[in-house]
Amino acid sequence: MLYVKAPAKINLTLDVLYKRPDGFHEVEMVMTTVDLADRVGLKNLNNGQILIHSSSNFVPDDQRNLAYQAAKLLQDTYNIKDGVSITIDKQIPVAAGLAGGSSDAAATLKGLNILWNLNLSIDELAELGAKIGSDVSFCVYGGTAIARGRGEKIEHIATPPSCWVVLAKPTIGVSTAAVYGGLNIDGVEHPNTMQMRQAIESKDYELVCDTVSNVLESVTLKLHPEVAVIKEQMSRFGADAVLMSGSGPTVFGLVQNKARVSRIVNGLRGFCDEVYAVRMLGERDILA
Repeated sequence: MLYVKAPAKINLTLDVLYKRPDGFHEVEMVMTTVDLADRVGLKNLNNGQILIHSSSNFVPDDQRNLAYQAAKLLQDTYNIKDGVSITIDKQIPVAAGLAGGSSDAAATLKGLNILWNLNLSIDELAELGAKIGSDVSFCVYGGTAIARGRGEKIEHIATPPSCWVVLAKPTIGVSTAAVYGGLNIDGVEHPNTMQMRQAIESKDYELVCDTVSNVLESVTLKLHPEVAVIKEQMSRFGADAVLMSGSGPTVFGLVQNKARVSRIVNGLRGFCDEVYAVRMLGERDILA
């Protein structure tokens, strides 16, 4: 069994620029990986089947699963006759805005590249990932990047200043389609992506905190007031910056003072079952 780590991501900024002719939205966002990860195990099968086993009942075990789609894409593209048993040990909350499914797909691409001796470069794997989902290309690389297009055009940038990240996910599901559908692009304050880049490159933690922004927040907060409650509580307990990740519902707080982390986590547990305190990773994966 070959094991590959599949880290979660957060959006330090998320901007939606316009709706494209193909129906997708043109985005510009700064994403970075955090030290909360699924563990994807891959075992070769000589019968051509793709089997999914997950520790979570909420993860589909068929062609709806992005890891399944990653394996099938490699089979079809490179005429692979072997199959694979994919075991996903879920640590990232499901449907949380943290790219858990996309990261599992990216880990599957990277692992099968080794298992099936494909010798593909990381750029080739990222290009394949773009065919599976918007966040998969970023998850192939990991680290910190500005993502544009549908999220598949990746520009790598420096590692953010070191800090703790407190994640809190309420027990609700959010429809990404409904959130994007409810967005009035002209009526929102757009993030300053270039200022975030400058803050990260100059390791200016305070400016990073001042610049976090997500245009989808206004829609999700209206649809799901629970998310607003978690944001308010996280700020009240002392996080330096608080933002929703992706289309939600997970909220994250940036914290530099370690002593404050446990206070925030303990305070949030009264409002939310799934609370995690992790470090920001921010550095690119190397291709094994």
